[in-house]
Amino acid sequence: MATIGNFALLLALALSIYSFVVGVVALFFPGDPGWERLGETARRAGVVVFGFVLLAAIALVAAAFRDDFTIAYIFHHSNRDLPGPYKFAVLWSGQEGSLLFWSLLLAGYGFVLRLRYKTDPRLFAYASVVLAGVQIFFLLLINFAANPFGLLEGPLRADGSGLNPLLQYPEMVIHPPMLYLGYVGFTVPFAFALGALIMKYPGEKWIHITRRWTMVTWGFLTCGIFLGAHWAYSVLGWGGYWGWDPVENASLMPWLVGTAFLHSVMMQEKRGMLKVWNMWLVFATFWLAILGTFLTRSGIIASVHAFAQSSIGDWFAWFLSITLVVFLFFFIKNKDHLRSEHKLESLISRESSFLFNNLLFVLLCFTVLWGTWFPKISELVQGNKVTVGGPFYNRVAIPVALLLLILTAVGPLLAWRKTSFDSLKRNFLWPSIGAVAVMAFLMTTPASWGSPFGLRPWQDVAYFYSLMAIGLCALVTLTIASEYYRGSRVIAGHTGQGMFASMVQLTHRNTRRYGGYIVHFGVVVVIIGFAGSAFNQDKESDKGLGYGDKMQIGNYTLVCRSFTQEDKPNYASEWAIIDVFKGGRQIDTLYPERRFYKASRQAQTMPTIRSTLNEDLYLVYEGQNEKGEPIIKAHLNPLVMWIWLGVWIILGGTVLALIPNAPAPVRIPVARLVEHAVPAVTGD
Repeated sequence: MATIGNFALLLALALSIYSFVVGVVALFFPGDPGWERLGETARRAGVVVFGFVLLAAIALVAAAFRDDFTIAYIFHHSNRDLPGPYKFAVLWSGQEGSLLFWSLLLAGYGFVLRLRYKTDPRLFAYASVVLAGVQIFFLLLINFAANPFGLLEGPLRADGSGLNPLLQYPEMVIHPPMLYLGYVGFTVPFAFALGALIMKYPGEKWIHITRRWTMVTWGFLTCGIFLGAHWAYSVLGWGGYWGWDPVENASLMPWLVGTAFLHSVMMQEKRGMLKVWNMWLVFATFWLAILGTFLTRSGIIASVHAFAQSSIGDWFAWFLSITLVVFLFFFIKNKDHLRSEHKLESLISRESSFLFNNLLFVLLCFTVLWGTWFPKISELVQGNKVTVGGPFYNRVAIPVALLLLILTAVGPLLAWRKTSFDSLKRNFLWPSIGAVAVMAFLMTTPASWGSPFGLRPWQDVAYFYSLMAIGLCALVTLTIASEYYRGSRVIAGHTGQGMFASMVQLTHRNTRRYGGYIVHFGVVVVIIGFAGSAFNQDKESDKGLGYGDKMQIGNYTLVCRSFTQEDKPNYASEWAIIDVFKGGRQIDTLYPERRFYKASRQAQTMPTIRSTLNEDLYLVYEGQNEKGEPIIKAHLNPLVMWIWLGVWIILGGTVLALIPNAPAPVRIPVARLVEHAVPAVTGD
C-alpha cells in the first residue's frame, strides 16, 4: 500500500505542475488554436489529479483496515481493536493524513470546477490555474515534508499506538470532513476572484458564478464549527462548548470574514459598490483558512486541538507570504478596474446596513486574530508569553454580536439607496413594541418560574447581556415575521390562496432572500442558546458518592444507585449509575463514564447529558476517592439545546437559498381567456 500511495502522490504532483505551467502559458496566447489545445490538456491533467489523490487516500485507509503497522502513520494512529468507523477516520486524525485529506478535497473541488468549464471557459481556465498552484503546495508537502506513507524503522510491531481517545467519538467521523470542506472550499471563490482580477473581468458575472460555491463552503464550515462545539461539549467534560481556544479561533476567523463577504457581495451585484472591499474579503477568507491550518501544524501556539509541532510550519509561512505577494501585485496592477459605480447616498439605506455589518464582522475577526496571536507577540516584544482568555474575547464579541442583531433586525426594513424616516418608523414600530414587551416580561416574571425568567439586569452584567440578547432576538424574529406577512398578504390578495400557501409561494419566488431570513432566524435561536450561559450552575461531590448518597443541583436530586467496571477489547471503563429525581419523582437514570484506552494507555472521561429545551443536566465521572466511590461533577446548563436546533435551521436556510427561484405565475387577463376559449360541443 505504501508503494501504491507514494506512486499515486508523485504522479498527482507531476500532473498538477503540468496543469499549472501549461495552463499559465496557454493563457498568454488567447485565440491561438495550438495553445488552446494545450490549455485543454492542462485542464484534463487537473481532472486526472483527483483520481490519483483519491487512489492514495484509498491506499491509506486500506492500510488502516489491514493493520499495516509497517507504515509509521498507521502505527501511530490506529490499532487492531479500533472500531471500523474510526479506522476510516484515521485518514484525517493525524497531521500527514489530514494534509492528504486536504489535497483530496481540493482535487475534488477542482474536478467539479474543471468539468463545468463551459460556463465561461476563459475565467474557468484562470481559476483552474490558481487551484493547480495551491494543489502543488499541498502535494509538495505530503510528498517531501509530511509523507503519510513513510515506513516505520525497526522490527514489525504487533499492534499500533491507537487513535487519540479524544477522537474516538462518533462525531469525529464527520466533524473534520465538514470543517475541511469549508476550509478547502473557500479556495474556489478565491481562485475565481484572483482570475477575474488578473484578466480584468468585465461586469459581476464572476460573483454570480461563485455565489453557490461560497454558500456551499460557508454551510460546510458552519456545520464543522458547530459539530466541533458539540464534540467539545460531549467529550471534553468541562461543561462548555466554546473556550476561545486558538484552534477554535482558527476556524472562526475565516467564517467571520466569509460571512461578511456573503453580505457585502450583494452590494456589488445590486449597486456595483464595494468591489475593492469584496476582493480583499474573499482573499482574506482564503488566507485565514490557510493561516488556521498553519496554527494547528506549526506548534507556534499551544492548543489541546493542535497537531504535534513540526517543521512544516515553515512551509506554510512561505506559502502564506507568496499568496499575499501575488494577490497584492495583481491588486495594485489592476485596482483601477475595481472602481465603484455608485456611492453611498444615505446612512438610512440597505447599503449602509451592509457596510456596518461588514465593519463589525471584520472588527470581531481582528479581535480574535489579535487575541490568538497575542502570546507570540508578547513573547517577541517582552520575552515572555502572555495569554488572553475568554473575558478578553467576550468584552468585544458580546457587544458586537448585539450590534449585529440590531442590524439583522433593521436591515430587511431598509430600501436600497435611501429609506424615508416615516417608512422606517411604520415598519419598525410594532416589532420594537414586541421586543420591549418580551424584555419587560422577562424582568417582571418571578424567578421561581425558572431560567431565564426573573432577569434582573442590574444585578449582574451577564444578566444584562442575556436580557439584551433575548430582546434583540425577539426584535429580529418579529421583523422577519412582518416581512413574511406583508409579502404573503400581497400574494394572497392576488391569488385568493390561504396565508400558508402564499408564504410557501413567496419563498419559492425568491429563495435567496427568504432562505437568508431563515438563516437569520437560525442565528436568533443559536443566540438564545448562548444567552442561557448566564444561568449555568455546577457542583461537585468532593467526597464521592457512595451507595444511596445524594447530591442536589437546581431542582434535581441525584442519587447514586451503583458503580461498576467493564472491560472491552479497545478500552476498559468504570462508570456510575445515577438516578435523577425532580419534584420527588424519578425522571431518568444517567451513566457517567471514564474509559482507559489500552493501546494508547490514556484515560478519557465520557460525560452523560440529559437534554431538554429548558436545560441540560450534565454529569461527569471525575474519578474515584480513596474508598473507591465515584466523584461526580454536575453542571446545569440552560437553553443549550437551542444552539443545536438553531444550527439545523441555519443549514436548512442555506440549502433553501441555493434552490433556483420558481418562475412567477403568468396572469392572463379574463378577456383573453374568453377570447381563446374553446366552444362547448352540444348534442341533440
